[in-house]
Amino acid sequence: MMYSIVIFPSSKVQEVANSYRKRYDPGYALVPPYIRLKEAFELDEAKLSELVSHLEQVASSTDSFSAHFHRVSSFHPTTNVIYLAVQNKEPFNELHQKIANQCVNEKETYAYVPHLTIGRDLSDDELRDVTGQLSMAKIDLNSEIDRFHLIYQLEDGIWSVYQTFLLKK
Repeated sequence: MMYSIVIFPSSKVQEVANSYRKRYDPGYALVPPYIRLKEAFELDEAKLSELVSHLEQVASSTDSFSAHFHRVSSFHPTTNVIYLAVQNKEPFNELHQKIANQCVNEKETYAYVPHLTIGRDLSDDELRDVTGQLSMAKIDLNSEIDRFHLIYQLEDGIWSVYQTFLLKK
């Protein structure tokens, strides 16, 4: 089964992200807006309890924190993804590292950059047009991050929460 580890930001941040995702993200209906901590990976059911135990340890040893989204950016030319950029990357990087250290041994496809995707699979022209428009938008969103989620993919492609892990207050 396919799994991933993500953070869902506050409903206010999700509303703003979804206002763009409806138009620019073909995965809009499959999963709510998220910040990925671990790329999607295949995991045997027999190893699930070991992963859950590891994630519980990570959560209990990690303080909650705030996220500030401050601008729209893209990963072009590597990939045609548009995202809301996180200003304070350090807490995300630390959490990603704690999870990745003992998580799945697969290599990540890309270097880890905490972000919230609002558009993907755009043509080069559409990407330039949309990023040009959105770069002028004033982005100033905050979200308290006090949990992360192990999610899994259903047969129809929709992602569902398997378990939620609360960070220290």
